[in-house]
Amino acid sequence: MAFASRLPSHEALRAIFLSSYVPRECGLATFAEDVIQAVTAHGVDCKVGAMNRVGEDHTYDPRVVFTVREDRLSDYVRAAARINQGFDVLSVQHEFGIYGGVECEHLLSLLEAVDIPTVTTLHTLLREPSPAMRANLRAVAARSTALVVMNSLAIDILERVYGVNPAKVVMIHHGAPVPPRERLRTAKHDMNLQGHKVISTFGLLSSGKGIEYAIEAMAHVVAEHPQAIYLILGQTHPIVKQQEGERYRDGLKTRARELGIEEHIRFVDKFFTKAELIAYLMATDIYLTPYLNMEQVTSGTLAYAMACGRSLVSTPYLHAQFLLGEERGLLVPPCDPRGIAQACLTILNDPALQARLERTNWRYGQTMSWGRVGQDYLRLFQHAARLNASSAVVA
Repeated sequence: MAFASRLPSHEALRAIFLSSYVPRECGLATFAEDVIQAVTAHGVDCKVGAMNRVGEDHTYDPRVVFTVREDRLSDYVRAAARINQGFDVLSVQHEFGIYGGVECEHLLSLLEAVDIPTVTTLHTLLREPSPAMRANLRAVAARSTALVVMNSLAIDILERVYGVNPAKVVMIHHGAPVPPRERLRTAKHDMNLQGHKVISTFGLLSSGKGIEYAIEAMAHVVAEHPQAIYLILGQTHPIVKQQEGERYRDGLKTRARELGIEEHIRFVDKFFTKAELIAYLMATDIYLTPYLNMEQVTSGTLAYAMACGRSLVSTPYLHAQFLLGEERGLLVPPCDPRGIAQACLTILNDPALQARLERTNWRYGQTMSWGRVGQDYLRLFQHAARLNASSAVVA
């Protein structure tokens, strides 16, 4: 989709976001907060309709004007009526598991009743969806004025697998804070990591992250770089913790002990503020995502590491293929400790390569700043509102 690059007047543009929202501890909630802050900085009046899980309740900030219980269809109907009162555009953060019914079926009832333009950001997009997932996503696309993806590879998937017209799709980066590069001079000292080669992985912990293979890899890395440490940053995913406790984390710690490298593996078990995360990333030599799900079309943590100008090693899930293209990082097969180790050693053993990756990624990361992302969403919201106004005049 193409829209005007020159920003027309956006006085009093009012946007309502439908998403999980902070203080709910999930990546989608954090993303929604960041996008809202970025768009608000460009003068848009943003409000939120917050999605709640069954049995949960949160104390939200004043931006949240209504909540939706994910399993209550009647909540979606009421939400649609509220959305139609006084907003210019609806921004839907679409993620399977956030909305109720079979594969987000309840969301369709809301979209059918909404009479303002809808911009839908797709956070998950499978190349081999179930029939219900494919049908419902097609329906969401049909009811949306525009679709946003954070990875250009997703545009082909939408067209080929879901039959969506690519002219309806806009690629906007995930977005990330871009800290001043001068912080690198003191980053390790600030985090008490001086003297170490630091490899890190950040995110809500679950078995799909492939951390066990990274720990196996560290046994080979440490053999050549005894000062190397691996930071596993983040708490266990709340749903995983509810279902199985800390079984996965405990198993990782056990494996590190068995390999005799427990002093090189550090778990930092907490939900990080953005400032804390940036501090750790700036102290990192190699950011590693050893994920097992090759369908993952978006990774916020990888976007953050790119914007911090880090050297990147990853398995080739979709977002990693996109971000690490054009020699911005090293891709390794999934479930391959030796491959991970070799990639990390290739960087650690070649300071010139590491410096080049950091410079390249720093430059590319500037294009992913929340300031630019906010401007892109503003343009898209304006475009959607103009289309809606034109349609109303024609009607």
